[in-house]
Amino acid sequence: MDKVVFITGSASGVGLHLTERFLRAGYRVLATDINISSLKQKANEGAWNSEKVWVRKLDITQKAQWKKLWGELMQKWGRVDVICNVAGYLQPGNVHQTPLEQVDRHMDINVKGLIYGSQLAAETMVAQGKGHIINIASLAGIAPIPGIALYSASKFAVRGFSLALAQEMQGRGVSVTVVCPDAIETPMLDLQADYEEAALTFSGGKTLTVNDIGDAIFDKVLPNKVVELMLPSHRGWLAKLSNATPSISTVFAGHLGKVGRAKQALRRKKRQ
Repeated sequence: MDKVVFITGSASGVGLHLTERFLRAGYRVLATDINISSLKQKANEGAWNSEKVWVRKLDITQKAQWKKLWGELMQKWGRVDVICNVAGYLQPGNVHQTPLEQVDRHMDINVKGLIYGSQLAAETMVAQGKGHIINIASLAGIAPIPGIALYSASKFAVRGFSLALAQEMQGRGVSVTVVCPDAIETPMLDLQADYEEAALTFSGGKTLTVNDIGDAIFDKVLPNKVVELMLPSHRGWLAKLSNATPSISTVFAGHLGKVGRAKQALRRKKRQ
């Protein structure tokens, strides 16, 4: 019987790419997104095999929706081999200029929604004696990034939760991986180009693509069941060094900010 994967955020970016990648790999896919009209459009455009993919609306911030859909999934396919918690949210801005509502939005989507899915998956997978929980965090969850502090804080929470969950699942047949990528070419990155506060997002080298994420998951995460994967690895280790020595990161922040702002300006110019 084909393996089953549950994916959130399937209507765009990394979630869309992984949905199509898992389908090509022969998985049965439960593809979910809060924007169901866009998700259905992608399914039609991609001519997704209706016998292999199940398209459903899911607001990951709503526990009741998670529970209902999970129950329906177990009735339909009876198992979950992999869950990819991809759906996320980012709104750039300095904290002192950010509406309080943004605190809830970042934490509800990026943290609580991911935890709801991970918890349901863990319960099912422990009973099965096998499974793999894959959570998408960020290098902003390893080193704090000013200008997107709420996003950074939420991804720190995702990373910490995932690493702790990985230890809880040891000996139970369930693997947990947290993927921490640098900037990825997605609509979320396009959004940040218009905010000077998010300049540090653009301070790195070559921007990752969704295909880079897909390759990493299929070539490294699924076969090797690594607990943490940083992309690219050298930026990940730099982020860990920066987090371990905050005074050093403060020294370099000014220079990196200038680099990022220059790249933002070039990106906006190309867009015109």
